[in-house]
Amino acid sequence: MPELAFFIGKGGVGKTTVSAAYAAHRATKHSGRHVLLVSTDPAHSLSDVLQTKLGNSPKKIPLGADSNLTAWEIDSAKLFRRFLDEHKQELVETIERGSLFTAAEISSLLETTLPGMSEIAALLAIQEAIASGKYSDIVVDTAPFGHTLRLFELPEQFLRLLDFLELSADRDRVLAQHFGGKVRTRGTAFVDDWRAKVEELRKAFAMASLFLVTTAEGFALNESVRCVAQLQESDSGLGLGAVVLNRVVLDAEGCSHCRGRAQSARKARRQLGKQFTSAEIYIGEDPGAPILGIERLRKFGLHVFEGKPLRLKPGTPRTKNRTHFQITSTSWPKLTAQLSFVLGKGGVGKTTVSAGLAYCSRAHSPEPVEICSVDPAPSLDDIFQTSVGDKPVSVLGDTKFHASELDSLALFKSWVEEIRAEVESATTTQYSGIHVDLSYERKLFSELLEIVPPGLDEVLAIFRIIELLGGPSRKVVIDMAPTGHALELLRMPDRIMVWARLLLKSLASHRKLALAREAAVKIAELEVRARELSSALKSSSKVEIFAVMLAEPLPDRETERLLGELKRLELSADMVFVNRLMLPEQAGSCERCQREAQWQTATLARSKRHFRGKTVYAIRNFDHELAGKLGLRELTGELWRLK
Repeated sequence: MPELAFFIGKGGVGKTTVSAAYAAHRATKHSGRHVLLVSTDPAHSLSDVLQTKLGNSPKKIPLGADSNLTAWEIDSAKLFRRFLDEHKQELVETIERGSLFTAAEISSLLETTLPGMSEIAALLAIQEAIASGKYSDIVVDTAPFGHTLRLFELPEQFLRLLDFLELSADRDRVLAQHFGGKVRTRGTAFVDDWRAKVEELRKAFAMASLFLVTTAEGFALNESVRCVAQLQESDSGLGLGAVVLNRVVLDAEGCSHCRGRAQSARKARRQLGKQFTSAEIYIGEDPGAPILGIERLRKFGLHVFEGKPLRLKPGTPRTKNRTHFQITSTSWPKLTAQLSFVLGKGGVGKTTVSAGLAYCSRAHSPEPVEICSVDPAPSLDDIFQTSVGDKPVSVLGDTKFHASELDSLALFKSWVEEIRAEVESATTTQYSGIHVDLSYERKLFSELLEIVPPGLDEVLAIFRIIELLGGPSRKVVIDMAPTGHALELLRMPDRIMVWARLLLKSLASHRKLALAREAAVKIAELEVRARELSSALKSSSKVEIFAVMLAEPLPDRETERLLGELKRLELSADMVFVNRLMLPEQAGSCERCQREAQWQTATLARSKRHFRGKTVYAIRNFDHELAGKLGLRELTGELWRLK
């Protein structure tokens, strides 16, 4: 069994850099060990960090004669499609025996893009890597917190799905005993085979090393504590072994900005030591420049995991031409559409910008405003300094300003209870000769409803957005999940329409059953609402999209890919916020701050081509975190426009 290491954390804390540094360190320190570095984040940045193009299969990374390092950015769609192509017939036959639907109907549904594909594909990739026997170490660079928690819960959910499929296969035997007839046994081997594979995965997960990556920022620390607590309450069996406090400033060099960061680092170090007493704590210094390329990553790994001094030549950014931006003072934009989405890479400040937009809208208009986070690891609590839950609550002492955070699991459980009651009612009537069949349908539905499906967040987020649009008149701001899963959410209305049409077609042949008729009505209603939302998304008068980025190479490249994907979806983010920009007067004479400003300027110069036709705003780098009414007032009291 290979040694498995997961690197988890809030978006933007440097998980990819730290996990790549760890993999490079393991591969060079232990001669003969073959290390696989795999990214399960649907918005990959591993190739950017390694500065090499990665394909759909593991690729060897040059790292000295005695080192074996391979990297892999998984393509969720291709990997999942390969799995279906290999097992589709067995899946169709097994599900057909336990449902109302025919093989053709099930096959049509499986041909569509299913929710939760990135988490399922991540699990398949890890299982494939373990089963290959090629690797002594598997290092996993995960998606931001919320979706990583889903990944860790997936083996348990997969076992419940296998229980359901096993029960489906057993139905033929019971009916044959009761009424006579033949028993089909094909398909049980598939269930048995995958049960063994999932059990192997569970054992590997239970023995895995778990590295939490965080920065000294209060928001990152708070989210880390919340998510580790969630992880410890889950069925994953994983325990936290180490914490990497990343982007730390140790030497203030007479700079007030750096002095504040050094104080925050010391405070964070003490907090982490008290919070995670059994975890080893590593420190990663911030050189003021991105750590790119395998040789720099190897040196950074030596620094973090062996405590060696950071001996990096940060280098200077290369630009083909020195493009200079004009920076002019301006005011925050007013929300013009009923529904606004705020998108970006994890850790760039989406929640802060979302709150700023909502706060300004309330300050300049009598119209009510609601901000809703659909990120599975939300932080509205931190920004508003108020406990925010699934139900809208008034914030900042304003009865017309509400905030809520989608609790997809609680919403799913509530929905399950409603469905369970309807299924019980529809299957308790006794008819001569079919009582056993109805009792089995009830048992099958009950087993199925115990499975929390992957992709739950994106599907239920759509339900919440539809609900918000149908409510009383107000401006609605949606604080989105990080890039990869935000794009999945935006694709979801069109996918729901496809699923709805297929399900309605299938249910039409069972319209004599009351349960099928009731289900068809609800599905038809959902299709109408999904169509309305899909249409609204493409209307600039009904929906506006804001993108948030940092002037750093990795967030910039991800933003470029985000804008490209939005264009392919016939959507557009016409306004872009560049957050935490180091203004020239802030850098002063500090070498680290000057280096940071230099990299930011070069990044913005590179970005200019994908800013064409867009309004670009800049938020300066504040020396302290902004929260509560005073913080939001300070945030929205100034803004710059880049031209």
